[in-house]
Amino acid sequence: MPRTLHLNAFLMGVGHHEAAWRHPRTDPRRVTDVRHFQELARIAERGTLDSVFLADGLSVGPNPRHNIQAVFEPLTLLASLAAVTEHIGLIATVSTTYNEPFHTARKFASLDHLSGGRAGWNIVTSAQEREAVNFNRDSHPAHADRYRRAAEFVDVAIKLWDSWEDDALVFDTAAGVFADTDRVHEVAHRGPEFQVRGPLNIPRPPQGRPLLVQAGSSPDGIAFAARYAEAVFTAQQTLADGQGFYAELRRQVTAAGRNPDLVKVLPGIAPVIGGTEAEARTLAAELEELIVPDYALAQLSGMLGIDLTGLPLDGPLPELPDSGTVQAHQSRYQLVTDLARREKLTVRQLIGRLGGGRGHRVVAGTPEQIADQIELWFSQGAADGFNIMPPHLPGGLADFVDHVVPVLRARGLFRTEYTGRTLREHYGLPRPASAYAAPTLVPA
Repeated sequence: MPRTLHLNAFLMGVGHHEAAWRHPRTDPRRVTDVRHFQELARIAERGTLDSVFLADGLSVGPNPRHNIQAVFEPLTLLASLAAVTEHIGLIATVSTTYNEPFHTARKFASLDHLSGGRAGWNIVTSAQEREAVNFNRDSHPAHADRYRRAAEFVDVAIKLWDSWEDDALVFDTAAGVFADTDRVHEVAHRGPEFQVRGPLNIPRPPQGRPLLVQAGSSPDGIAFAARYAEAVFTAQQTLADGQGFYAELRRQVTAAGRNPDLVKVLPGIAPVIGGTEAEARTLAAELEELIVPDYALAQLSGMLGIDLTGLPLDGPLPELPDSGTVQAHQSRYQLVTDLARREKLTVRQLIGRLGGGRGHRVVAGTPEQIADQIELWFSQGAADGFNIMPPHLPGGLADFVDHVVPVLRARGLFRTEYTGRTLREHYGLPRPASAYAAPTLVPA
């Protein structure tokens, strides 16, 4: 079969641009209205996108005076989206640093059952120091420690999803047998971070386990993705950087004994779409003009893990330490500092560049120009698809679905209808066998 794109809609409030809430194309009061997000999910499904995705954080962000800080708990919200859609995949972010494997595995199994096999888990380790103090800690664990915990966390979750075999449910009402207890297993896990007896108190999910997604691009993040991820959300600013990440991830996936064709790479792209290139650039300029510098500087401080309060806006970034020495989001730290140095940006110019996508590529142009960029990265070994980050919502997503998707379809790059039922089927991924499944006999 010819290779085709995978497209995920990243839903964030009323748009990914940090000033979207101030623009007349949006209504910021809708950020706590479930109907807003249900509308977005239906728009994405109308475009036959693979999935929608919700990010998450476990603290109020920097400087809530100047931007929206109302964020629904993602699994709760996705359950409501499952009820009004039939095909679109539903991916939620859950941190392994400030959760426990049992209730995380249970929630995702529940969502997978409720949605008929459409759940996905974006696995993060949390990057913000301010999250720690909401969970009975004085400080955030070190970067490497977070990834060690994450590996054991996912191992335990997989054991729990497998703790009920696929045919464990009997439903023999005459004999009074609900389940074959020989096919329900304790996991009996004891490790450095977790002690979990099991089994899970919900049967194995329709997909076997949810689609496993990862979003870190640091050395630790790539190694983790090579071991566990089935889709990777990433951020690169240049085609060369995208190609380098794509090749390195595939190399490490292969070294881990996995098939690299079964790990899909989706860089983020924030498309500012206009009927003409001039219209698109005008919209991009309008949004940038609405940025509040104090908020943007606080955002930049959070990305870098360094307090930049009071930094002159029309000067350069100060000298900063090597990314390997910081405990924040290391890959995003490297991307931002590389961008500032490569293009010799002032702080004001840098926060303007980051306002639309927080380090993801912002592309302003016509539908054909947006499609050109998507096709270029897809055809040149930098992406298997894209994480679509509309600058304003709902209009930016509707523009992408109604004007860019038809161009991609006309070029033979994207589906015209859903051919599968589950999220794994959308991504062309197999349903994983249970750890307790009998091995398949191969003829001699």
